[in-house]
Amino acid sequence: MDNRPIGVFDSGLGGLTVLNEINNLLPLESIVYFGDSGRAPYGTKSEETVIKYTFQDIRFLLNQDIKMIVIACNTASACSLKLVKNNFDIPVVEVVQPGASTAVTKTKNKKIGVIGTLATISSGVYEKAIGKLDPEIEVFSKACPMFVPLVEEGWWENDIAQRIVEEYMLPLMEQGIDTVVLGCTHYPLLQHTISKVMGGSVTLVNSALEVAKVVKEVIDQEKIQRDSMIAPVYRYYTSDSIKKFESLGNSILKGKIHSAEKVDIERY
Repeated sequence: MDNRPIGVFDSGLGGLTVLNEINNLLPLESIVYFGDSGRAPYGTKSEETVIKYTFQDIRFLLNQDIKMIVIACNTASACSLKLVKNNFDIPVVEVVQPGASTAVTKTKNKKIGVIGTLATISSGVYEKAIGKLDPEIEVFSKACPMFVPLVEEGWWENDIAQRIVEEYMLPLMEQGIDTVVLGCTHYPLLQHTISKVMGGSVTLVNSALEVAKVVKEVIDQEKIQRDSMIAPVYRYYTSDSIKKFESLGNSILKGKIHSAEKVDIERY
């Protein structure tokens, strides 16, 4: 038994899709969330910068007395997972492997599309993960750098989102893929628009749900469940505008954010 909260961080609002799935699967667990919107997106930054940001985010969350870390950011996972595991003595769950594993089980024609930030796609982390599971699968990757700004602006289903999604996704359709990994936790917020463009024959893999399943597995294995007699607590932090974080965050979490705090993340 461990009543400390789960620590979740992302480059901005996208990680709230992971938090939402964790909350659905583990409603008794407390969660501390940090969204680094002030420095988003991570996907356009150098690997060295992403590693620096990741370590600062984790140090901030460790200050909140957490029991495990969820890296709810594909870019941070791709660039820094090994270093994080080598430098922090705490259970760590990331987003790449759960998404890759699910995609392998979903594809029927062994043609998988992966969309993500420039840094995630450039790292080749999904190709490696999928290739280890099934070397016969063809992976077609596409960087979609405009998707994160769309989500952070709250433009999830308007005409602008539709046009940008078409620009990125239609070339992938020409490859004959039957499965697409949403390789960024911001992207599930564009899922309706992406699905509309891709059509019903293409399966979209939402890594947020798969990550939540892994979080539950780790908690069960480590026996660090929260006491069911104590009500869970949720705390939200951002490095940018509290008003914007609360407004868009409540659109994702259906009004669950009652107050957020701003953090000077450079202190960490």
